[in-house]
Amino acid sequence: MEEGLRVSNLKKRFRLRNFTKKLDPDVHNITEPDVNRLALQLTGYFDHFQETRVQIIGTVEYTYLMKMSEEERLQIYKELFKRKLPCIIFSRGQKPEEEMIRLAEEADIPLLGTSQPTGAFMSELIYYLKLELAPCITIHGVLVDVYGVGVLITGESGIGKSEAALELVRRGHRLVADDVVEIRKINEHTLSGTAPEITKHFLELRGIGIIDVKMLFGAESVKEKQNIDLVLKLSEWNQKEEFDRLGLEEEYVEFLGNKVVCQSLPIRPGRNVAVIAEVAAVNHRQKKMGYNAAKELYRRMQANIEKTMKGEE
Repeated sequence: MEEGLRVSNLKKRFRLRNFTKKLDPDVHNITEPDVNRLALQLTGYFDHFQETRVQIIGTVEYTYLMKMSEEERLQIYKELFKRKLPCIIFSRGQKPEEEMIRLAEEADIPLLGTSQPTGAFMSELIYYLKLELAPCITIHGVLVDVYGVGVLITGESGIGKSEAALELVRRGHRLVADDVVEIRKINEHTLSGTAPEITKHFLELRGIGIIDVKMLFGAESVKEKQNIDLVLKLSEWNQKEEFDRLGLEEEYVEFLGNKVVCQSLPIRPGRNVAVIAEVAAVNHRQKKMGYNAAKELYRRMQANIEKTMKGEE
């Protein structure tokens, strides 16, 4: 089967009614993360028709079809079903007529229905499709929701990523993924992280083994998905290596063409990574709100230097 999202998943997610009973939505695929509202196609104009998208028929389109003669409608149905459409969804409780259902089943095109208003349903559907069909990569790391900030902790194996995540969970934050993080590009500004289904809610601690975070700490300790806002890169302490001490200039790491703020943390005995992650998350939020402590310190130093120079004059 071609890669994509099964129509059966769409049907289950939005509780859609299946009008084409003879067709199995589990064998039909959606590959395009967008929708098309049938309009000019109902007049017979199919140039530039986005046939790979999910097709929507709302009240306007439905009433237009019903005003046609039976012969005209059959002609439109036949032209429409010559294309390999993933599915057609009727909104606002509209129902296809029997002849359309028969032709759709012959053409192997599912007809579904929802009672939701067309505009609201389309918005929700587009968001869902973009999330499910977004470009995806997997990386080695830990993703935690810290004060609403998605913190991705990376570093070499054994450096203490999972231990830091466990301490963050104990401090009231939420685990999204441990060891393997699936990153999806939702748009040019948003990356969403999730855990693979097989490792969801599990966390590995060397010397102890696998623990189920949800079972040990409760449902409030885990989260299904989280936007990635900040990357903390853990590395072994090295006196010869220079680390940023002021934070005047932001560093970035790139995933799927999107840049995310990245901060390198040198690790040695005695450093509480969980507390540092909390401070980093809050500091990141402050920067987003327009306050940068490093720049404020720099401003004060410059003002003090100018004041001193004026006093010497």
